[in-house]
Amino acid sequence: NPIPMAGFPHHQLDSYLGKIIRKGFRAAVCEQVEDPKEAKGLVKREVTRVVTPGTVTDDGLLDPRASNYLAAVIGDRDKRGVERVGLAWAELSTGRFFALSAPRRELADHLARIAPSECLVSEDESWSDDELGVEFTTGRPSWAFGSDSSDKTLLKHFAVKSLEGFGFHDDDRPAIRAAGAVLDYLQETQKASLAHIERLTPYRLGQTLEIDQATRRSLEISRTLRDGGREGSLLSMIDRTATSMGSRTLADWLSNPLTDIEAIDARLDAVAELRAAARLRENLRDRLKGVYDLERLVARVTTGRASPRDLRYIGRSLAGLPSFKESLAARDSRLLTALDDQIDTCPQLADLLDTALGDDCPLHARDGGFIRGGFHEELDRLRELAAGGKQWIADYQALEAERIGVPKLKVGFNKVFGYYIELTNAQRDNVPAEYIRKQTLKNAERFITPELKEYEEQVVSADERANQLEYDVFLELRAAVQASARALQRSALALAQLDVLLSLAELAAARNYCRPQLVNEPTLEIVDGRHPVLDILEPEGTFVPNDCHAQAGDSMVLLITGPNMAGKSTYIRQVALITIMAQMGGFTPAKSAVIGVADRVFARVGASDELARGQSTFMVEMTETARILNTATERSLVILDEIGRGTSTYDGVSLAWAIVEHIHDEVGCRTLFATHYHELTDLAHSLAAVTNLNVSVKEWEDNVVFLHKIVGGAADKSYGIHVARLAGVPRSVNERAKQILAQLEAEHLDEENRPKIGATGKQRPRSDIQLTLFAPYDHPVVERLKSIDLNQLTPLDAIQVLKELQDEVREDVVAKPR
Repeated sequence: NPIPMAGFPHHQLDSYLGKIIRKGFRAAVCEQVEDPKEAKGLVKREVTRVVTPGTVTDDGLLDPRASNYLAAVIGDRDKRGVERVGLAWAELSTGRFFALSAPRRELADHLARIAPSECLVSEDESWSDDELGVEFTTGRPSWAFGSDSSDKTLLKHFAVKSLEGFGFHDDDRPAIRAAGAVLDYLQETQKASLAHIERLTPYRLGQTLEIDQATRRSLEISRTLRDGGREGSLLSMIDRTATSMGSRTLADWLSNPLTDIEAIDARLDAVAELRAAARLRENLRDRLKGVYDLERLVARVTTGRASPRDLRYIGRSLAGLPSFKESLAARDSRLLTALDDQIDTCPQLADLLDTALGDDCPLHARDGGFIRGGFHEELDRLRELAAGGKQWIADYQALEAERIGVPKLKVGFNKVFGYYIELTNAQRDNVPAEYIRKQTLKNAERFITPELKEYEEQVVSADERANQLEYDVFLELRAAVQASARALQRSALALAQLDVLLSLAELAAARNYCRPQLVNEPTLEIVDGRHPVLDILEPEGTFVPNDCHAQAGDSMVLLITGPNMAGKSTYIRQVALITIMAQMGGFTPAKSAVIGVADRVFARVGASDELARGQSTFMVEMTETARILNTATERSLVILDEIGRGTSTYDGVSLAWAIVEHIHDEVGCRTLFATHYHELTDLAHSLAAVTNLNVSVKEWEDNVVFLHKIVGGAADKSYGIHVARLAGVPRSVNERAKQILAQLEAEHLDEENRPKIGATGKQRPRSDIQLTLFAPYDHPVVERLKSIDLNQLTPLDAIQVLKELQDEVREDVVAKPR
């Protein structure tokens, strides 16, 4: 069972470690743990840490804008036998640690929100890719998830007798078991202090807007559908933060919008105040650019991996904190006031670091040279010795020249012979008896004295002693920082939140966003709303804004019809994104917006298959739709795009029709339903809360101009053939498509050129065959077949009846127009 080994220059650790981790391997880092000079035989080595995808703390291996979570999952059942899961996740580089208990069916959604780099699972449990969806999973022994083991690990680490003080109760046992497994894994792999993990925070369902995995993907909230990258997503478009801490916090806010109006308004008040104070906002943003990533710096200090440069960065960040407190002290909004109270300037630590550390500090403490001169008297003396003690040599030379009466006596040094006194042959008679000959030259002699020899020994060892003393001073400084870790973490969190509020205010001012009004009633009143991504990407002033009015009663379900490329999908997406931005606590791209707080947002947009999991495009579509119909509540917001297009026209229309009815009658939530099935527009006549909207189009000389404006009423065409022409489909294909379309419309449109849907149970004549949702077409041949008594039919009679039926069908086909 060989273990792959790798040796490489220590200064290239990050490069090689990155390659190993990106491939999903766990890397054990081995280092010398004793002084080679004191070692007997081989120098002792030990595994000092194990690095895995979820436990990376090295700057070179982390995306500064993204969190790097380690998660753990354990299955459980409640007293009624309902399947649940315990889920815990921690970020080693910042110390954040959360846990929750939830129904098993919601696990994939939570993991999509967290996006862990690594997930721990019990070796005794099996999990499907649908449930986890995590690239790297690590099996752990079942005892690591045990209740007793988890309790012992957590209580010992936090030095408490119960987790109730953190807000956990008896129903949270699965969450606690998962949290214990996470902490046990961190202790095993890091082999260092985890003091920066100060608390375990319960994540309570209902306190944040729930967004499932499919919706996050469809709306491209933090990753794009195209390549799964950050660029082009909503997050990348609205991120104007000045620090990496702020960028990660913004991502967290966007992934976990709030549902409490008071908490949302507290953020909006702060954004509004900062937006109105342009000079203050600019000043604060400039100062934030001088703040380093305190969260991750403190984590490296507490795990014993901080460098002198890290301490220098902490010192520089601390130096700017008093100015932040001064600027925030006079603010009106309670959130900005709270952030002011949360910032601790740590004046003694700031002064210590500024006094002790030089301006340019190395990455490795053993390199030395980073403690300021004058900070440590003994270190200064050793450095002077190590540098050759020029003043001592000059003084010694003058004293010896005067003592032996040789004014031109010279004291020198070379790497072979060390220090020496040089006398010319002419001065040879003045050599004192205590001078010891060291080297003979052509015209001179070199000597050593006991005093000079002693000084030489001091100089030779001074550099080594200076480096060791400097390292000891570094350890004292690191311990001082660690003693203030809790205060530094609070300050880091406050600065990160301030950065996000400033970013949202800057975005609102630059893009002319409005402050949304959050209400408890399920309503949407958006005036001149814009898509927050396309509004920025498209040339200034080209994006067409649109209103949205949806509320319980008369316009709860909005049916949007219209041509391809006209903007139906953009419109429904922008409504969902505006809602998410509002509940995050940000201003919204609109002239005005009244948003009823949603408990869940669902989006079924786009088509994709999951061939690896044996699911077709239509299966994926129906699975996601079923999830919406089964879990949406009257406070939810649902957007659906082209439901039913993955199957035959009849099946698709039937399903879409039934889905709209179910949402209207059973769920009763705000819904935007974009569709090409114009038949559905008839629902506005039978369902009170369904309203028809369409995207207006201008026709001119067989061309169409998409106006991208949402207006009332139903569309009468899809203009798909026009779009095909624009896409480059051959002209002959387009012309043939027009002929076929004219024939189909002649058969399936009524006198007002609208798609016909027959009433249930009505029989139509043969010349009026049309699309029906409710009854099959009753053909006379079918009716005659039903009436035949086969028991009374001879073989000859059967042949005769079959011929008559065949002739009748042929006559029917000939009679049809072509």
